[in-house]
Amino acid sequence: MPLFAVHYTYTADTVPGRDEHRPAHRGWLADRLAEGALLTSGPYPDGSGALLVFRADDEPAVRALLAEDPFARKNLITEVRVNEWLPIFGAMSEG
Repeated sequence: MPLFAVHYTYTADTVPGRDEHRPAHRGWLADRLAEGALLTSGPYPDGSGALLVFRADDEPAVRALLAEDPFARKNLITEVRVNEWLPIFGAMSEG
């Protein structure tokens, strides 16, 4: 099943909302991890966004999942970029 790198972009004006809704966001991430859809995720140290790696059938399936993220529901993500990703080396590679 394909992997997808998802890049969230945040802006400074969403910090209070993200702080408020972070527990729900992390709960949502934990549920996706338990289901096997999410492989890893985490924020960029500079606060500009986050990287999430999903396993899904296709990009529309990933975008459907992302629409359920509490950050997305509260309009706290400035930009979402979804790219199919093919890791060649490392823990997530297939060979």
